[in-house]
This record gives sequence, C-alpha cells and structure tokens, in this order.
Amino acid sequence: MNVVMNVDMNIADIRAFVLIVKAGSFTAAAEQLLCSRSHLSKQLSQLESALAVKLIIRTTRTQRLTEQGKLFFEQCSRSFDGIDYAIEQAINDADTVKGFININCVGGYIGEDIIAPLVSDFIQQYPDVKVNLDFSSRRVDLIAGEFDIVFRMGQLEDSNLIAQKLMDISICTLASPGYLQNNGQLSHPKELKQHQCITGSLNNWSFIHVKTASKKIDVSVGGSFKCKNGRAMISSALAGNGIVRLPYFYCHKEIANGTLLPVFSDWTIPKSPFYLVYVQDKYQPARLKAFIDFVRNNIARYSQTS
Repeated sequence: MNVVMNVDMNIADIRAFVLIVKAGSFTAAAEQLLCSRSHLSKQLSQLESALAVKLIIRTTRTQRLTEQGKLFFEQCSRSFDGIDYAIEQAINDADTVKGFININCVGGYIGEDIIAPLVSDFIQQYPDVKVNLDFSSRRVDLIAGEFDIVFRMGQLEDSNLIAQKLMDISICTLASPGYLQNNGQLSHPKELKQHQCITGSLNNWSFIHVKTASKKIDVSVGGSFKCKNGRAMISSALAGNGIVRLPYFYCHKEIANGTLLPVFSDWTIPKSPFYLVYVQDKYQPARLKAFIDFVRNNIARYSQTS
C-alpha cells in the first residue's frame, strides 16, 4: 500500500515527539528545547492529528507509548540518528583536511618536475588526503565536477572559475648548433616558413620585437615532427630535426651547455601566465583550501628555473 505523507505534517513536530520519548517526560524535553510544556503538547497533538494515530497516552502522572507510537518512534529515531550523522560528516568534511582531490595538469616538465613533487610534499603534510593527478592535455570541464583543480597556461574567461596566476613562464625559440650550421641563422620570424619546425599543440607562433613591443608577427609553422611532449620535442631538436619553441625551464640545461641555441636575437615571445584554476565556491572543503594555500605559498621553490 502506498502512503502519501500529509502535507501538514511538520518535521519539527516529529523531532519533538522523539525527544519527548527519549527524555522520558514533557518537562525534561521542554528544558532541553528551551520551550514550554504546552508548546510541546501542541506539537504532539498536531503530529497525532496529521497521522490520525495516537502516539502517547498521557495522564497527570505518567506517559506511555501506544503500539503505533513505539513503531513510529523506532523508525523516526533511527532516521534522525542517520541525519545527525550525515550532518556531522558533512561538517567534518568541510572543516577537516581529508578526502579526495582530483587534479588535471599538462604533462612533461611542468607536470612531472613541478606539480608532481609539489603534490607529493602536500600529501606528506596532509596524509589523510588522497590525490588523483591526471596529465592529459585535453581541455577539461571544471563545472562538470570531473576535476577539483586544474593547472593551465593561458587565460580563462569563464566567470564561474577562479584563476590565480602562479607565475609567468618564459618561452624560447631554439635549435641545435648543427641545424643552424646546416640551414643558416634566422633574422626574422617570417623565415620560419622555410624551415623545419618541431611543433606541439600550436602551429601558429607569435613574436614581438625586443625593442619595439608594438611590432608583432604571427607565423604559421610546420615540420616533420609533431609531439605534445616537451621532452620528446627537446630530443628531436637536439638531433637536429628542426627549430623548437618551449618554456625556458624545459630546456634551461641545454641552453646553459650550448646544445640548444636561441634562434632570434631581436625577436622574443610574450611570457605565458601559469594559473591555478578552480570553481568559485564559498563552501569549499578544507582539503581544497589547504591545497590552494600550499600551492600559492610553495610554487616558487618548485619552479626556480622558470
């Protein structure tokens, strides 16, 4: 048989009934709720009327549950215990640094040499937190809830997201000495069209003049090797397969030892901002607050070569 709850039934009246039974008397229950006995009596009468069932038999000296009252009390008491536990768990989750954090970040040097060590140290500090670190380069939808945190290069325009800039990343255009010896030194970005270029996710490279920032140029490039992994791109450039464009901290060692050389002296690439991105939420769990603070306060020491 299907039972439809009376729309006039009040959850507060049910809670009052459960407390009356647990306290053992109207007087004791009224003291706990800081209300009058008459108010509790009114609540019980409203509940019995809504149910069309007598729950408690009252006399001037005693009170006892009816059979229906016993069954109703047992079910409601268990339900309220479950609700109270759920509330306690929700509050603990909001205030305690524990639980899961799902993070998306580009791979390569940024993901493996900066973000991964940072995450490992965060877990050491907060051992009750479990982190899933995803290195896929696809664009993810934070609003859909697949990830809690995303690390991204470039601007984001979604007003529902918070994008905190962590640093500006220097970008270099480089080639091996052997490639430049065999193919000639370049003087202008437009000459890239006649050269082999090692590309990742971008086939259009932008440049600004070192002395005159208003002078800008975009160049479409291509070549025999395309890969979205920075280490593979460096390896291909070292082998003399073409000109590569990468963040400075990907290849600072190769630049320092001269195995990769700057291609241009008068043209450079605008620095790219690196952001920590998350959904705007004033009820953010403690674990996310702690991670965001940890990143802001410590990112510099993981990216000193940037």
